[in-house]
Amino acid sequence: MLATACLEQSIDAIEAAGIADATEIARTRLHYERAISEERPLDILEILARVQGAEEEHIGSETARIAHAISGVIHPTPPMIPFAGKLIAPTAFYESFPFLLATAKLLLSPVIYAEDTDAVGTGSLNPIAARLMAEEIVAVTHDRFGIKPFVTAVRMDYESWSFLTRKHFGS
Repeated sequence: MLATACLEQSIDAIEAAGIADATEIARTRLHYERAISEERPLDILEILARVQGAEEEHIGSETARIAHAISGVIHPTPPMIPFAGKLIAPTAFYESFPFLLATAKLLLSPVIYAEDTDAVGTGSLNPIAARLMAEEIVAVTHDRFGIKPFVTAVRMDYESWSFLTRKHFGS
């Protein structure tokens, strides 16, 4: 359900930003849905960059261009945090919330810090995935403890995001 919400909201933002044509969107949707059905999550923005013909050495700059365009049409816009890849994985948080670890892996939006359950941060290449993950963190911690933590959702550059998703999820 979250993967579908991420796909639909991302496509809506891509269309609103005018950064892809109908054929590119259809191909992106197909690749994303196939990856999710195979339990092999991929990021929508990375898929779109590849569909639009970005070569491997330009994926970072192309996903940055797409993320910037999407950020211009969603509110609030998650800020770009260039140092997110240097933060230590919150292993204890993931151990306490295995469902959130699975959700983070599905959305490719790792938890970048967790100060107990009072303050938590998540980030992604895709600002919509980061926002959805933040909403899920609030809902799960509220259901479990009756508190609503302060949750930060940020955007990451391709290199930081790629590093963290490999580090956190082994993908």
